[in-house]
Amino acid sequence: MRYPTESFTDAERELLAPHFTNLDRPVFALTNLPETVKGALFARYSRYQGTLRRLYLDEFAADAEASAGADRPFDGGEGERAAQLYERIFLGFGDDSVAQLGGAHLACEWASNVLTKVLQRGRLAAYLEQSTRYIAYDSPMYPGAEQGEPGSWRYYRDDDLGPEFGAAMDEIFSIYSRSLTQVQAWAEERWPRGDEPEAAWRRSIRAKALDLLRGLLPASTLSHVGIYASGQAYEQLIMRLMSSPLPEARDFGTQALAELNQVIPSFLTRVERPERGGEWINYFTERRETTERWVARLGLDRREPAEGPSIELTHVDGSEDDLLAASLYEATGVSEGEIARRVENLDPIERDQLLSELVGARDNRRHRPGRGWETVRYRFEIVSDYGGFRDMQRHRMLNCQWQTLGPDLGAGVPDEVIEAGAGDEYRRALDRSRAEFERLEEAGMPEAAPYALCLGYRIRYVLDMNAREAMHVCELRSGREGHPTYRAVAQAMHERIADVHPRIAAAMRHVDSSSEPRLERIMSEIRTHRKQAARAERAGSGSA
Repeated sequence: MRYPTESFTDAERELLAPHFTNLDRPVFALTNLPETVKGALFARYSRYQGTLRRLYLDEFAADAEASAGADRPFDGGEGERAAQLYERIFLGFGDDSVAQLGGAHLACEWASNVLTKVLQRGRLAAYLEQSTRYIAYDSPMYPGAEQGEPGSWRYYRDDDLGPEFGAAMDEIFSIYSRSLTQVQAWAEERWPRGDEPEAAWRRSIRAKALDLLRGLLPASTLSHVGIYASGQAYEQLIMRLMSSPLPEARDFGTQALAELNQVIPSFLTRVERPERGGEWINYFTERRETTERWVARLGLDRREPAEGPSIELTHVDGSEDDLLAASLYEATGVSEGEIARRVENLDPIERDQLLSELVGARDNRRHRPGRGWETVRYRFEIVSDYGGFRDMQRHRMLNCQWQTLGPDLGAGVPDEVIEAGAGDEYRRALDRSRAEFERLEEAGMPEAAPYALCLGYRIRYVLDMNAREAMHVCELRSGREGHPTYRAVAQAMHERIADVHPRIAAAMRHVDSSSEPRLERIMSEIRTHRKQAARAERAGSGSA
């Protein structure tokens, strides 16, 4: 392919080179520029006749040169001139989307498992959360603290929760620590090492024990969350945190604003303005309080118990014929109605053939069909343990709503924990957890009471998704290396879809419906071991 090539003088190339990955191709990235400048560049770009590099030379480079030797705003910080550029563009265009054109990385450490869900609720960012499947919580929080010493366990603390809360959490974490040793020893006997590498086998044994005992960890367990988001997403996140009834959330909101103001302050100026951010925060607060009043007025302010875990398909939008017609739409030149009529005239065998061929071979689960699959939607109401909910909630393309975590939906003890001889201890931790929840609730702290509950307690939530996302969720979360809790949810979702749309369910070819006890992580660990060995071999041959 031949593309137009722009010419630059030597002086212009010198100005451009630090900030563009190439100067002669149509695809390039921006480097060494503050996020505010990137946002302003792209915002102005939409109404500028020339190229982005020419725009930089015409309207931005002079500001960089003028500030050289002064505050140097293009050295990574925002700087006064960069802020002025952003404000000029923002006010000139009056478009909130300008705040989507720059972003920042934010680390939120020592956040409770209650707060991590608040942080991720907006689903408008990239999130990475420390996993309870890979990290043992039997180590002290601070270096030098003795294991089991009061204050050493990794859980959220607040003096307002009272000394009883600390005593309950210390007891639960002590049970977790003892049980981890016991269950790991049982797993070593249950799945003795075969011909797999020893390191891979040991990691998979450890992962098995961590999976089985995850339900013991209370929601106060501390985690780390990494976030990459646009300025607009951070604006919404901070206001959501600041309007929360949870003191921990409000505190993190204040801290996040202070830190982000050091790197992208222009994106967040509205948060602290009473007539903008102040009114937004008040609106969020009033909306929550109004909802709570209506819930009480309608007699819905109670917790309805459930007999156990459940997955119900409560609503379906669209049919398999709708999906077929939508899948054909972009390749045709006729109306939707005409496509639907042609599809309706097919016999069942032809329908099967059409859907199968449109989906294709799908050699792996990452091969997913096109946008036509977004025509059909499924709404599930799920009761599962909080640990499994945490994993299902993280999916970005679906709508997720959840109720407050409480003890009334119950909690189960994994069969393999009982087999390992740790069932009684597990139940004791659940009982201690529930008693502390009830104490906090009676003390007038209902928003803090969920901190006390173990992740094994169940929560009721809704997942609403289109068929394309359902394919992704069911196949990913049913994988043999996944946690048994969310594997069961994904498998049941697939079964419910098969009941109403068997052809769509059949196209989800990478759903793993097996359920036998096993070392879930062993195959992944073996693959990792082989990759590490191959890298070491290549490095050795290279040095030779």
